[in-house]
Amino acid sequence: MNHIKTTLRPGIWFVGVPIGTARDITLRALDVLASADVLAAEDTRSLRKLMDIHGVPLDGRRIEALHEHSKETQVARLLARATEESVAYASEAGMPLIADPGFELARAARVAGIPVTCAPGPSAVLTALVLGGLPTDAFHFGGFLPATRSARQRALEGLAGIAATLVLYESPKRLGALLSDATDRLGAERPAAVCRELTKRFEDVRRGTLGELAEAYARETPKGEIVVLIGRGETKDVKEKDIDRALQSALSDMTVKDAAAFVAESLELPRRRVYQRALDMARDVKQGDEAE
Repeated sequence: MNHIKTTLRPGIWFVGVPIGTARDITLRALDVLASADVLAAEDTRSLRKLMDIHGVPLDGRRIEALHEHSKETQVARLLARATEESVAYASEAGMPLIADPGFELARAARVAGIPVTCAPGPSAVLTALVLGGLPTDAFHFGGFLPATRSARQRALEGLAGIAATLVLYESPKRLGALLSDATDRLGAERPAAVCRELTKRFEDVRRGTLGELAEAYARETPKGEIVVLIGRGETKDVKEKDIDRALQSALSDMTVKDAAAFVAESLELPRRRVYQRALDMARDVKQGDEAE
């Protein structure tokens, strides 16, 4: 037996669980799972399996489900119990609240003045950073980007200027599309890494430029959980007057959209930033013509 049953104070206890290998769980996490009055999980089956592996009995307790479709009613029920009982919540994998519906429970608990604590554990974000080979002095977690192409491209443009390693989650089916859009919006030469099935038997980390990885995964649909790392871009000191001068020249014989795309590529700037400036300039010209 690797756990100790003890008395936990009332409140919400968030429990970090393994992202793959079951033995990565902490002893304190096992203690909390063994001792909590109430158990809740994003995936009840995965938590029950994990407890069985480590010999943590339910002792008559029922694992409550807290997922995207149940959180509105379940959060209120769990909070009501947490006023007098200890409630332990576990994500399907990794740390709670990271791309996980437990965030709503945590926020509601703090509003209600209910104590919140955490028994920390593994994280796919940090594990990928350790294995990916990209700078870790600063990183930005972007979670899952939008599924539609246009929204995903806008999100990537918003991330382009962040001076940190980008960390993204993605499904295997959309990995190729993400890498293709990232190549287009962030640049083919940016270093990147695709980390798959971390801590599991078929763990795999593939490194290269965004262009190289996009080409590779255009022909291949991987399996398993995926974390994508993208290195920071080279920051260029381009002044607003330089952008305006280039746009004025391009707008003389191009549409706003084409002029923005041309200038963004020429100056190696995010398209969204240049396009917005091109719209502003075109509007100023139109207003000036109307005033005359």
